[in-house]
Formats: sequence, structure tokens, C-alpha cells
Amino acid sequence: MQNVAGPAFLADCPTRLAVEIISDKWAVLVIYGLSRQPRRHGELVDLIGGISRKVLTQTLRRLQRYGLVERHAEAPRRVEYRLTDLGQTLLEPIEVLTNWARDHGEAITDFQETAEAAAEAEE
Repeated sequence: MQNVAGPAFLADCPTRLAVEIISDKWAVLVIYGLSRQPRRHGELVDLIGGISRKVLTQTLRRLQRYGLVERHAEAPRRVEYRLTDLGQTLLEPIEVLTNWARDHGEAITDFQETAEAAAEAEE
């Protein structure tokens, strides 16, 4: 029987790279923000609560390096970002994660509150 976990534990496994990309705090939100249409930098800042312009720029550049997002400049001050075909392939898994979060988010919050209360009681 083949070890199911096998290659994912190797340092050069593509699975680890994929998980690293989407586990970034902002990457999934940026990808989802670009899911319906191309957007300008300022639109993404307004859409994604809490992200700074600097962090958005870093996230977009990183996603570009991985071939998930492309930058399209029509004029010096008219730049839009859009998902590539490869980036589009992440929309279904992101939807699955979003549904999971909706279904189980309250349970996680309840568990955290209980664990924090227990920790405070031990102190």
C-alpha cells in the first residue's frame, strides 16, 4: 500500500507550494475579489477590509509570480488585475472552503471561547 501522505511531506512537492500560496492571509481574498471581474488596485483595497495598499501590492505581485493573477496596464494610471486561467481553477476550492467556514465557523468560535475561558480559570 502506498503512503497516502507521501510526497506532500517532501520539501520540493508541488502540493506544499500550492498550500503555501493559498494559506497566505490575503491570497484567497484577493483571488476571490478578482473572481467576477478585473479590478483596479483601489477597488481591491475598498473591497477587502483591513488590507493595506502595501500588503495588497505584495500579494498581487506574489500571485503574479505564481501565474495566478495578471496585471494589465491600459495607460500609465489605468492598471487592472485579473485572474489567469490557472487562477480561475482556484475558485471552486475557495468556494468549498467558504462553505465549510460558514457551516463550521460558529463551532470554531465557540471552541475558542471555551478554551480561553478554561485557560483563564487555570491561571
